[in-house]
Amino acid sequence: MNTPIRRLAIASLVLFLALMGNATYVQYVKADALNSHVTNKRVIDEQYSRERGEILVDGEPIVESVDSGDSYVYQRAYADGPLYAPVTGYFSYTYGRDGIEDTQNPILSGSDDRLFVTRVIDLLSNKQPQGGSVELTLSGAAQTTAADALAALPAGTKGAVAAIDAETGAVKVMVTQPSYDPNTLASHDFAAVDAAWASLIDPANTDRPMANRAAREIAPPGSTFKLVTAAAAVSNLNLTPSSVVQGGSSYAIPGWSTPLVNQGGSDCGGDQITLEKALQVSCNVAFGSLADQIGQGALEEQAKKFGFGDKIISDVASSASRVSQDGETLDRMALAQTGIGQRDVAATPLQIAMVSAGIANDGVVMTPYLVDTVRAPNLKVLSEAEPEEYDTALTPDQAGMLQQMMIATVDAGTATSAKISGVQVGGKTGTAERGDDLPNLAWFTSFAIDGDQKIAVAVMVEAPAGTDDISGGRLAGPIAKAVMETLLTS
Repeated sequence: MNTPIRRLAIASLVLFLALMGNATYVQYVKADALNSHVTNKRVIDEQYSRERGEILVDGEPIVESVDSGDSYVYQRAYADGPLYAPVTGYFSYTYGRDGIEDTQNPILSGSDDRLFVTRVIDLLSNKQPQGGSVELTLSGAAQTTAADALAALPAGTKGAVAAIDAETGAVKVMVTQPSYDPNTLASHDFAAVDAAWASLIDPANTDRPMANRAAREIAPPGSTFKLVTAAAAVSNLNLTPSSVVQGGSSYAIPGWSTPLVNQGGSDCGGDQITLEKALQVSCNVAFGSLADQIGQGALEEQAKKFGFGDKIISDVASSASRVSQDGETLDRMALAQTGIGQRDVAATPLQIAMVSAGIANDGVVMTPYLVDTVRAPNLKVLSEAEPEEYDTALTPDQAGMLQQMMIATVDAGTATSAKISGVQVGGKTGTAERGDDLPNLAWFTSFAIDGDQKIAVAVMVEAPAGTDDISGGRLAGPIAKAVMETLLTS
């Protein structure tokens, strides 16, 4: 009789301990993850009934919570929604969060641990918790300049612009075209929200308006990657701007029937040219030959110092740029093609801007960031951005050589469209072929040094389908110039 009772008691105790263990796991171990999960409707309902904090640019709110006039009390409102959408993202009852709305959600929603005392005071005062605010590093004037310049291109043109303060890493511009309006996803008309979402993510919508082409989309950077190859040549082969490199109309590799040639059949100005001249005229033969000499390991290591292979910004979702496919060993022709920014090289505009920024900043590459200041609801500063070094890509002397060559490229090379009177401007053009019947890409990256200001910009333009008449200097260069001028004067 006692044995069955003991067994029942032991089984009950095991079940009780399992129940207590599960309750402890759910309420303590998994509490934060469950509370922050985008599908937790109880938490979403609670957050929708409180005043979410502002997102600001230049001290003015570009995102705020307004009276919704319904049971949710508040609704997110995005001023100039499409202009800032790649950065702010959206806050949707149905589809969750993206962008700054996601990465800074604890502050914006008021749930951050640093706001605990504020929440207690609100509770004792019978007030709804209120979110803190986030000030971004963006320049509103330059953001508008970049968006307007992209919009002025022929109908159907896609593109992106990224600009960085070279000395701090602060992102001053992040623009994508086409964009979308986050207000359509913040609405409390959920049927309309569903329709807007379906349209935005429709595979037949080739515009892909929700794609952040500046930080999240990688594409062949073309000849802008020659800056990385030039940096590797200076640091690994001890070349200088006046060093003689191979020119001519083609670069043949034994065993390969098709040589590497220059765009338009150019001979780059001769069979033997200087490294500076090679960058000025964007000589494929020279940089293919240099990559062959540098080797895959050294070229990839140089690119890594500029940020390739890493998700270089954490404030918004981003993609890592690459030199080659993971684990791939490049043969000589593939390496030569890599050296001119083709083959499997793929980068974001933010990454290419980071390369120019590192060169302009005497070889020191700074980590890009978008959040400048975080404040409590009472405007008390909770945190301020502290610029952080990412890596040292070049010595000051080596960076000075790259600066010299980029400036020469603007003064008398392929990048003259970026000239600004009275300002030191260095630049590099690029035209990238993608194959698979995809249109070519026009690239332009540059820096401007004016007094104590150092700005770096990258522009990527994708022509409408079926159009190959595209070049970095003609289409992307004037946009980079306009953005630099705005940043230097605003």
